[in-house]
Amino acid sequence: MSYYKPIAAINEPHHVYLVQHQETKKIAIKKVLDVYNLAVYAELYRNPVAGTPRIINYYEEAGQLTVIEEYISGTSLQDMIRHADIVPSDMLQYMLDLCTILEQLHLHNPAIIHRDVKPSNVIITSYNRAVLLDFNAAKYHTAAKDSDTILLGTQGYAAPEQYGFGQSSPQTDIYSMGILLKEMAEASHCQNPYIDAVTAKCTQMNPAERYQSIGELRQALLANGGIFPYTHAGRASTGDLSGSSSKRSNAQTQNDPDTSANHMQFAPPGFRSKTPWKMAVALLTYIFLAWFCLSMKVNNTFGAALWVERVFALIIMLFIVASIFDYLHVRKLMPLCQHEKKATRIFGVVVLDILVVFGLIVVMAIVQSFCPNS
Repeated sequence: MSYYKPIAAINEPHHVYLVQHQETKKIAIKKVLDVYNLAVYAELYRNPVAGTPRIINYYEEAGQLTVIEEYISGTSLQDMIRHADIVPSDMLQYMLDLCTILEQLHLHNPAIIHRDVKPSNVIITSYNRAVLLDFNAAKYHTAAKDSDTILLGTQGYAAPEQYGFGQSSPQTDIYSMGILLKEMAEASHCQNPYIDAVTAKCTQMNPAERYQSIGELRQALLANGGIFPYTHAGRASTGDLSGSSSKRSNAQTQNDPDTSANHMQFAPPGFRSKTPWKMAVALLTYIFLAWFCLSMKVNNTFGAALWVERVFALIIMLFIVASIFDYLHVRKLMPLCQHEKKATRIFGVVVLDILVVFGLIVVMAIVQSFCPNS
């Protein structure tokens, strides 16, 4: 632990610090906890869970637990909600990411219950994936007990059983997921009966009336083929999001003016959040790329062949932009882009760009072969 030198206090009252290893110079997080479950931290140290910070080291002394864990760079989901910087397609992706993380925790025997799923404990990384932080309130599920011994959680996100009305279980985390989904839906202007049905079932007072597993919640989220419908609450049917499919007629979708919000997920990078300065920068960037590519000159290439080369150059530049910002989750085409290590993800993006650019150049050459070079 002495190898880590404090750099800055992230949350002084809660004893959370940014530290740096004196030899490797790697950044990490140091926490000094007064309330904790040692067994949970020991398990996460031995068996790291993808989508959570890796526990680098820990030790217990004088009733306190000191933890050194991986530093996760990104933006707090709380900040994104506060600034309404969420689009519906990303909202679904974050929920599915958290489902995958919680499912891994709940599959432990006994299950590990996080008990503090909330926006401030979720970091959205630079590759647009959700990471779940802070296991201070986590505990093992003990079916034999009638109620929790230590009452922990955050008001507004904690399930009723966390206030002494029962024993924390996987349904406790499902309750918090419902609250989190509701807040993201409000921030992304995606409130409708379909989402209301999911949040309502997640947040039932009685745990037995909620989804009984994270798998059931995932099935409900994907009931519409992974696309949240954007209809006006007064004209849409709630459908069945308790785990079965919901469908809408093409005629209803086409005639509903509110479905225009559905197209926001297809807005190009810079326009998805509707933040003015981001849209201005993006617009200038796209104008520059269009001007640069469509006015470039190529030696010994003229006429239609030149225009083919210009258009393909623009397509290549736009794809590189799309891969950098993971437009429409294009990085899923390359598994390396989903790796937990940043260096591997960057390498994956580079490989993806090279392969696509090479393919486009081949197609361009074929098209040019049919063009008169005059």
